Amino acid sequence: MVWSGRHLVFGCGSRGDGIVCDSGIPFHESQEVSLLRIAGAVYVTLHNTYDILKESDMGMEDRITVVSAIGHHDESTGGATDSVSAALIIADKTDVRRSRVREKNEATFDKHDRVNYAVMDAKLKVDTEKHVIALNLQIDTKICTMYVYFEIFLGRMMMCRGAADVLGMTFKLTANGSKVL
Repeated sequence: MVWSGRHLVFGCGSRGDGIVCDSGIPFHESQEVSLLRIAGAVYVTLHNTYDILKESDMGMEDRITVVSAIGHHDESTGGATDSVSAALIIADKTDVRRSRVREKNEATFDKHDRVNYAVMDAKLKVDTEKHVIALNLQIDTKICTMYVYFEIFLGRMMMCRGAADVLGMTFKLTANGSKVL
């Protein structure tokens, strides 16, 4: 029997002694099923993204570059490998701003919401003559301490530093007027 990735992932259900997908693969832990469903959703999304790119007039090499850049911007496993992935990493990881927070009730904030909400101003400047990419932040430390900011964003800022290196540039971070990186 042939199973598509979508059918394998979304065809799971409870069968008394555990979870079994229609394919016959047993999953005994609900966490495994949850992870499988998430992996399936990501697979479908990436597959659809690739199909959209394939329908464009973009060549195979360019489609691979785009999909690769998306994969390389992941914080836990990624890193810049070329100028496209480097630019995507910098664009994504420096996107910290109050307007990203949808729910404005501070009592419901998780730490990511708290950090984004605390950023009163964020400016990303690229100076091609000096070969510097600079992120300048104004953070309301009554909402979020600098310690909490770096707990969440230090890894992201380090990715930006690596991405800037790939571009032959230096990444600098200033927070509340103080040079940090």
